Amino acid sequence: MKGHGNLSAPMTHRVLVTGGAGFVGGTLARELQLLHPEWEVVAFDNLKRRGSELSLQRLADAGVRFVHGDVRSREDLDEVPDPSVILDCAAEPSVLAGLTGSPAYVLDTNLRGTLHCVERARQCGAGFVFVSTSRVYPVATLEALPFTEGPSRFDLEDAPQPIRGFSRAGIAESFGLEGARSIYGATKLCSELMIAEYVAAFGMRAVIDRCGLIAGPWQMGKVDQGVVTHWIASHEFGRPLRYIGYGGAGKQVRDVLHASDLVRLVDSQLAVLDTLHGDVFNVGGGRPCSTSLAELTALCRRATSREVPIASEPETRVADVRIYLTDSAKAHARFGWQPEKTMDDVVHDIARWMRDHRAALERTMGAG
Repeated sequence: MKGHGNLSAPMTHRVLVTGGAGFVGGTLARELQLLHPEWEVVAFDNLKRRGSELSLQRLADAGVRFVHGDVRSREDLDEVPDPSVILDCAAEPSVLAGLTGSPAYVLDTNLRGTLHCVERARQCGAGFVFVSTSRVYPVATLEALPFTEGPSRFDLEDAPQPIRGFSRAGIAESFGLEGARSIYGATKLCSELMIAEYVAAFGMRAVIDRCGLIAGPWQMGKVDQGVVTHWIASHEFGRPLRYIGYGGAGKQVRDVLHASDLVRLVDSQLAVLDTLHGDVFNVGGGRPCSTSLAELTALCRRATSREVPIASEPETRVADVRIYLTDSAKAHARFGWQPEKTMDDVVHDIARWMRDHRAALERTMGAG
């Protein structure tokens, strides 16, 4: 695939963002370009995911260069002049990917694609930032954590005996990794392990961010990925919803990270990338920015002034997790970083974006 635009001009800092037209990659590419106009930020994407084409104009408006390419193809990656940093945000992001059919696409994109990116970084001496996931942690171990059940949510409680990497604050980086997690989570963990090998073998400058749920404007949310945006869109466009699993009451809980908070962290990491050698950070909204589906429903009703019917399906699906909270203390200690956005901020920012772009989004998201 041929690139668009002249990428060969001299520059001081070229940042290649794979998955650069997706929600996370596009947000990082655009905001980093605006923060650092002297950089050349290149967004690289195959435009497979629905709605990704809507990002192209806003990337161009910010001065980001776009290259149409696929991380599964080394030839496509090689068409981009040598970057100084690669931000690998390219992924099939659904935790259910590969569970009901062939896992070939998620394996090729999330594992082989990342290996192509790591090898490209090695060849040109680039730094590497890997957007990983909290889904690397095994489901059975998470499900066995002690919890309580309240009127609107499940909550973590202190264990009778200390559990490594666990507290009421959530899951820290030292939490155990033994056990099954999902094909999606396994591809991310395998990628992390290979990055660690490249760091050890070649001295690569790299950082791994294990992100929880990320949400914000320009996310084309679905029920299996981007659930917060999916929930708001369903209210905005009048689509029915379902509480699935754990008795069908909507009490399962995740913490949520606004994409703008992730931008602040990655910008801080890029500033000191020479000191990072495969360091792993758990990154999320934590307990202060967490919600159950039932609580999210109430937030959506207030933000959109609409109600939609919500069905109940008690049976829990494979790879579902009752509660996950991120303990980001390590990132706070290293970078002085902590999330600034609240759940109210997340919901209202997304709802406002949907209202402002309703015509375009209704074609993309309105039908489910």
